[in-house]
Amino acid sequence: MSSFWKKYKEKRLLQLSNAWHKAKNMKVCYLFLLPFAILFFTFTVLPIVNSIYYGFTNFNILEKPVFIGLRNYINLFLQDEVFQIAVKNTFLIAIIAGPVGYIMAFIFAWLINELPKWVRSIIVLFCFAPSIAANAYTIFTTIFKDDAQGWINGWLIKWGFIVEPIIFFANPSNIMKLLIPIILWMSLGANFLAFVAGLKSIDKSMYEAGYIDGIQNRWQELWFITLPSMKPMLLFGAVITITNTFNVSDVPRNLAGFPSTDYAARTIVTHLFDYGFVRFEMGYASAIATVLVLIMIVSRNLFQAILNRVGK
Repeated sequence: MSSFWKKYKEKRLLQLSNAWHKAKNMKVCYLFLLPFAILFFTFTVLPIVNSIYYGFTNFNILEKPVFIGLRNYINLFLQDEVFQIAVKNTFLIAIIAGPVGYIMAFIFAWLINELPKWVRSIIVLFCFAPSIAANAYTIFTTIFKDDAQGWINGWLIKWGFIVEPIIFFANPSNIMKLLIPIILWMSLGANFLAFVAGLKSIDKSMYEAGYIDGIQNRWQELWFITLPSMKPMLLFGAVITITNTFNVSDVPRNLAGFPSTDYAARTIVTHLFDYGFVRFEMGYASAIATVLVLIMIVSRNLFQAILNRVGK
């Protein structure tokens, strides 16, 4: 057993020595990376570390943090019923809007790849517009407005289908049914644009070589050439999708109210917003943020494992 550990240590020391010599030889490259590394550490790594620390404290911003151990996490998982609703709603959005939006973005990009440039530009604008509009959900606020001034209520009253306006986001059983399609459309843009760029970057000679090697139709072309060639873009799209679906907050808060009826539109980020910026319980909010980050990391690794099997 001692010989095994001795060999293991020698191997690790050799790897570290090689890595150090390689880093010394590339010190100029690391110098160019230094500004980004400083910004990344300051605005990404450091806030995550602080959030993990504050998750074990009772902290209200005004007073000094008091270490309380796992109490925030115990309350979060065992006593906070609203958090359980938020987790259920978040996963419902992630499971439906995430994969469906991801697949739809790729299918749209794949289908329009061979269309004329002007047609492609119109479709790209339609799919990408919600992503560049800061308050695109305000359009849906007008569409689903609870009085006769709302577009849907106004049309239904005008055509005689209803007498009184429908209060769309007051019924808890209907809230998620309305929110998910809206979230789905608003999350299409970034993935769609990335997939269009990825498809344009594929070398056309690969398709010619594929048909010489025995590929017989477009589906085989998609599975054995297109998808493997786009793995970096597919992974980028997966990260964007996971981030967007698990960070949903603005749309539920602005359309369904804050808080929504029976917390039917509550998400993890909405719950975090409530405790962090309304109640100022930053310790509890940090615990929620830490749990959310862990969920996103696990989801990202799971998708990467699935993606690695594409084309095999």
